[in-house]
Amino acid sequence: MDLLKKVPMFSELSKSQLRKISKHSDTVAKKAGDVSVRQGDKGWEFFFVIDGKARVEKNGRAIRTLGGGDFFGEVSLIDREPRTASVFAGTDMELLVVDSRSFHHLLDTTPGLSGKILLSL
Repeated sequence: MDLLKKVPMFSELSKSQLRKISKHSDTVAKKAGDVSVRQGDKGWEFFFVIDGKARVEKNGRAIRTLGGGDFFGEVSLIDREPRTASVFAGTDMELLVVDSRSFHHLLDTTPGLSGKILLSL
């Protein structure tokens, strides 16, 4: 739950809401250079950067850098379209991963979460 508190979108949630999210997520380590998502692929997960840096590329061009507290992959889960960009680990990273089924369950059962995600988008 301490990791979840680092994610700005979750910082205002109650302990019980954070507990629910932690039950529906996993942590994954990525090495520098690893691909987390590829542009054009179907999106099945939503990622939160807990630690490290990531490089976002669209059509082979770097467009953004992500760091702790940032997230990616939510658009494909919401609109069910292919990934709009690729994300590569710029450094060793720790990610919190929520799969599609859990993501929709959390939106339905965690008051305030959908609003926070919409504001973040």
